[in-house]
Amino acid sequence: MLIQSAGMKETLQYNQTSCRLQVEGLPDVSRGLVGGSIGIITGWRLQWLGRPDVEGQREHLQALLEVVLPYARYRISAVPRSFGEPASPVQLHPAEGNKHRLLLRSSQADTPELEQLIDDAELADLVQVLDRLRSDPRLQIQAQIPASEPLGVRELIDRIPVRQRLAAPLGGLTALVLAAGLGSLWPAPRPLNLSPEAPAGQNREAPNTAAPGSGSAMPIKGEPLSVPKNSPSP
Repeated sequence: MLIQSAGMKETLQYNQTSCRLQVEGLPDVSRGLVGGSIGIITGWRLQWLGRPDVEGQREHLQALLEVVLPYARYRISAVPRSFGEPASPVQLHPAEGNKHRLLLRSSQADTPELEQLIDDAELADLVQVLDRLRSDPRLQIQAQIPASEPLGVRELIDRIPVRQRLAAPLGGLTALVLAAGLGSLWPAPRPLNLSPEAPAGQNREAPNTAAPGSGSAMPIKGEPLSVPKNSPSP
């Protein structure tokens, strides 16, 4: 950054490989500013290699800051979109082949708009000089310079292709349907028989079903059959 002073007039200069930005102005003595700072912008000039110079007033520089910086932030985040209203002094649109179409409109009715097709390197240099201007403490203008803000959740989701966003839920639904179909084809388990079975060659013995105290019982295998004697009468 270069600072030049000619009497009360101050000039801030920012250089990059493909462009140079010069801002001219005066210190705002009503706010107690001294030399070496700019509180009132009287003009600015943007010089590009191999392109016509761009000049303007404070409102044009303000519009350039409000359009170029957020455009670059969205472009880096893989969310390309246009910035600038149709009637604003500056517009920036994505173009084919990693190009960017910059439209500059003059406040004079008889001056046609200027269109510049810049590449990524020129856009990066333009962002660098504008960012250095915005963060320069010697620029003491009372303007709403846009601050860098992160992208919203909706904007981050929109940058993912629709096919990729639907792949996960459709894959889960397909796996669920396949699991349900395979489960219906699986044979049902046989009921488990918990009753004991007699060894081969042996007959199962019938249980004693006589009521208790009835005086009779089924014969037990291995014991002789006995007949109860009559008890003597008293």
